[in-house]
Amino acid sequence: MKTVKSLIFILFALCCLSGKAQEVAADDVGYIVKVGEMAPDFTITLTDGKQVTLSELRGKVVMLQFTASWCGVCRKEMPFIEKDIWLKHKDNSDFALIGIDRDEPLDKVIAFGKSTGVTYPLGLDPGADIFAKYALRKAGITRNVLIDKDGRIVMLTRLYNEKEFAALVKKIDEMLAKK
Repeated sequence: MKTVKSLIFILFALCCLSGKAQEVAADDVGYIVKVGEMAPDFTITLTDGKQVTLSELRGKVVMLQFTASWCGVCRKEMPFIEKDIWLKHKDNSDFALIGIDRDEPLDKVIAFGKSTGVTYPLGLDPGADIFAKYALRKAGITRNVLIDKDGRIVMLTRLYNEKEFAALVKKIDEMLAKK
C-alpha cells in the first residue's frame, strides 16, 4: 500500500512539475526575464549577413532593442536610440547595440532601417524565437534590454516613455564611464 501511495505521489508531483515547466511567469508588461539575471544567450544574423552571439559580447555593455516595421512606437523611439545612444557610443569598443526585428524577412528589415534612418545593426528574429527568450511570445514591442559587461540584465524598458528612455541613456553612459 505504501508503494502505491508513493507511486501516486510521484506521478502527481511529476504532473504538477511538468505543468509548471510549461507556465512562464511574466511581469505585468510581459517580460519573463528579470533585472539581475543572466541574459539568455542567442545567435542572430544581422542584415549584412554577419552572425552575432550574445555571449561572445561579454566584456561589453550591450543594448538589445526588440522592434518591427509595423510597430508605430518603435518607429517613434528608433531615431532617439540612433541619436542619443548609437551615435554617441558606436565607436566605443565596450558597447554593442543590436536591433532585433521580430519575425520579418530580410528585405523588409533593410527597408525598415532605411525608413527610420537608423544606422545601428539590425538583426533577424524569424518566428520571434529570440524575443520569446525575453518576453512572452505574444507580448508587444518596443522593448529594450540593457546588459552589463558580465552578461547580467540591468534594465528593462517597454514602449517609449521619455523619462524611462532618459534613465536608459543615463545608465548606459554611467556603465561605459566605469573602466
